[in-house]
Amino acid sequence: MKSLEIEGKNIDEAIEKACKEFNVARDKLNIEIISDGMPGFLGLGSKKAVIRASIISFDVSLDVPLEFSSEKGSGSSLNDGADSPKTVRADRHAETGEDLALSAKTILAGILTRMNLNCEVTAEETPDTVFINIKGEGNGLLIGKRGQNLDALQYIVNKAANKSGNGRKIIIVDAEDYRKRQEESLIALAEKVSEKVKKTKKPIALSYMNAHSRRIIHMALQNNESVTTKSRGEGEYKKIVVVPIRKTNSN
Repeated sequence: MKSLEIEGKNIDEAIEKACKEFNVARDKLNIEIISDGMPGFLGLGSKKAVIRASIISFDVSLDVPLEFSSEKGSGSSLNDGADSPKTVRADRHAETGEDLALSAKTILAGILTRMNLNCEVTAEETPDTVFINIKGEGNGLLIGKRGQNLDALQYIVNKAANKSGNGRKIIIVDAEDYRKRQEESLIALAEKVSEKVKKTKKPIALSYMNAHSRRIIHMALQNNESVTTKSRGEGEYKKIVVVPIRKTNSN
């Protein structure tokens, strides 16, 4: 997969350049932030932001076996019915809108089969989200650096399973509880930073994050009486600033 290192005055400019270089929209790119960049003082000591960009791509067919249990949350062996599996276009299955969790699980299982990975795929559905979990071999490859490969799989499954646009839900793809560990790490970071802001009475800006990570930080501190959170920047990746709440004296 072709990847390029691209510089810009800030992360947003670098991402914009990457979109023009690959001639695709932002959601079609894997973005790895190498350096946030520094504005410097009066132009002195400034450093450019640097990212590594590549196109999200999985060279696999979405023709997938139908030998999966329709029970939500149940496991799906990728070897069931291997002698003479019936197949169906996954996007056609998704269009029915009858069972989004089953559709998403079937699509993902088909992708993993074409990647020659022997994995178990389970699904759980809530009123607004479908959680898909992968267990088995090759999880390090599936997760990738900072979860980028997992994000790419999640993007593809969301696009395919929600194709009909009816009853659209967010589909979260996880492997070996990576998302859970990531969430716990972000919550711990939020609590640590909030304590420092409370003590120093000065705002602290965190590094650039995607929308999902920012939401975790916002939710973790939404009931904190000492600090509040704000997003700063444009585009997909933004910084979160943790700001102290200035209390007014009441007589």
